[in-house]
Amino acid sequence: MRAALDLFVEQGYDNTGVVEIAERAGLTKSTFFRYFPDKREVLFVGQERLNGLLADGIAGAPATATPLEAVAAALDAVAVVFPPERREFASRRRTVIAANTELQERDALKRAGFAAAMTEALERRGVSDPTASVAAELGVLAFRSAFARWAGPTCEQAFHELAREELEALQAASASLSRG
Repeated sequence: MRAALDLFVEQGYDNTGVVEIAERAGLTKSTFFRYFPDKREVLFVGQERLNGLLADGIAGAPATATPLEAVAAALDAVAVVFPPERREFASRRRTVIAANTELQERDALKRAGFAAAMTEALERRGVSDPTASVAAELGVLAFRSAFARWAGPTCEQAFHELAREELEALQAASASLSRG
């Protein structure tokens, strides 16, 4: 993953091939394809784990938790994937994705997977739609904003703190919609 990211930053995503990535990592092309279906997926590995952590966080929330409190628990659960030592990698990854439409589309698909995982977990808790979907989408928005802040060059806050702040801000913004 680091070899691919280094090459994407150095020469651009479109100008980097699988053979180059494999060589930089000290692997063969066939070994690369044992782990990744294509070069794009190098940047998105771990989505299933995140989906599972989000669902587990919601499932583990107290029975009395509101849908948004359960989503907050989900965001807390994924924080284990974002320790401070991953911040630089995440920042570089964001830069590569921002420069490529194909990667932006894949990133949007990843976020849709997050929403689906959280919606399903909320529904298992008895939350009906559209409440489950709205709460999940707010969770995705909070995740996205928190991740952008966390991966920023000057951020020193923990991911879970940022995610909670973003979710609270979105909840306040949602409440203001009905007040006009």
